[in-house]
Amino acid sequence: MFFQFTQKRVWRKFTNCYFLMLLSCTNGIKISDSAYVIEHVSVIDPIDGFQATKHIVVEQQSIAMILNPEVRILAAEDKRINGKDKYIIPGLWDAHVHFAFNSGLATSMGRLFVGHGITSVRDTGGPIDIVEAAKKSGITNPYRNPTTYIAGPLIDGTPNVYNNSSPAFPLLSIENKDTFDLVKQVESLVAKKVDFLKAYEMLSETQFKALSEIAQKNELKITGHIPLSMNLFSAVQHGLNGMEHLRNLELSVANNAEQLQKERVEILKNPNHLTGGALRSFLHNKQRMAAINAMSEEKLAKAAQLLATNQVWQTPTLFLYRNFTLKSFLAPDFRSELKKLPKIVQQEWIDEIESTDKTVNATNLLYSDWMMETVGTLHDYEVPFMAGTDTPIGFLIPGKSLHNELELLVQSGFSNLEALQTATINPARFFELEDQLGRIKKGYVADLVILDENPLESISNTQKIHAVVKHGRFLSRATLDSLLYEMD
Repeated sequence: MFFQFTQKRVWRKFTNCYFLMLLSCTNGIKISDSAYVIEHVSVIDPIDGFQATKHIVVEQQSIAMILNPEVRILAAEDKRINGKDKYIIPGLWDAHVHFAFNSGLATSMGRLFVGHGITSVRDTGGPIDIVEAAKKSGITNPYRNPTTYIAGPLIDGTPNVYNNSSPAFPLLSIENKDTFDLVKQVESLVAKKVDFLKAYEMLSETQFKALSEIAQKNELKITGHIPLSMNLFSAVQHGLNGMEHLRNLELSVANNAEQLQKERVEILKNPNHLTGGALRSFLHNKQRMAAINAMSEEKLAKAAQLLATNQVWQTPTLFLYRNFTLKSFLAPDFRSELKKLPKIVQQEWIDEIESTDKTVNATNLLYSDWMMETVGTLHDYEVPFMAGTDTPIGFLIPGKSLHNELELLVQSGFSNLEALQTATINPARFFELEDQLGRIKKGYVADLVILDENPLESISNTQKIHAVVKHGRFLSRATLDSLLYEMD
């Protein structure tokens, strides 16, 4: 028995020494047949920043090893990808999308996201059957669809805004006439295993509190618009975890914020029985710019401190408003981008663009400027941000628009690395997945983007995509082009 044990120990020692001798003599590591290596690539991790050239070994769906460049990889030629003079970043997120907004585009959005390096998305509102289908596609066919996290429909009060009253207001929400309605419908969404909840503008304060209780009970985050019946301070106090578009923040930081809220509460009684969309537009037109013109620096600072202390995530969708304001979609090169869309959607957008007013509205420009300045202020206070776009609303090409959003975040005061964080590690943090996604580290999901140029030198270089790795599968430039220009 002793002899057998000793023999095993000696053999183990011998094999270990043999492996070390092999490693020493060859200065190489043999990778498995199910792995491949991206060699001599410059790594840009959103936390550690630029790193020296590395070898990235991908096996199945994960980053298996990150090796120094002097290590020789023992692998067949077809298992080697040359990353020399390339830069690798984590797969990008668009943290605000709507698969259900345009039915003709819904089934094409997945390929457009992946083709532009967007490997994960957060759908922030749509009928549960449509968004569940998008989520399922990300699971069953992950190489042409992003991993998708869903809220289900917008949780609104009455009258609900997105109630299918017009093409501009498709059915994205559920109406809740009272708290009983809300509890019943939200518990149904929880049972369907949504990933977070989206609060909307017509909720009463009582309804919002009930929503918050359900969210906390089920360990779900609430993001959305500050309900018009409330102010920012009350919404955060009662559990708001995230805000989209900075929506209605300005109403809470005006010198006369209390008076504006009293006025809104009266108007929300809706004696003229306006539709939800019309009622919301009336209130925005009446109060938004008035609040911005009466903004209190002291109240804005107090709001920023509150958002930072409570880590209330901001997804400002700056490009949505900038694009609409400056009419970027009128640029000649935008027509070539439309070739990525299904033909029927191409023509829809062309017709809408041709009928659009071509002048730049001074009020809209002032609002867009205010948004960018406010984003910079909140960032200075270390309020957390995610990059999102609201695609396909406002002629925003799925995938492409995320890169435009990153450019505007940099213009608002983010460093290039901080902008990358908003589209990589930060959305992972929102979902408490930061130990799995959003970084280039051993054991993390192999969602990666290989770039021809360094995004730390210019954030626009995120658009110079050489290849994408989605759930471990390498997608070449040719493959990405076939996704982007697929004939529907």
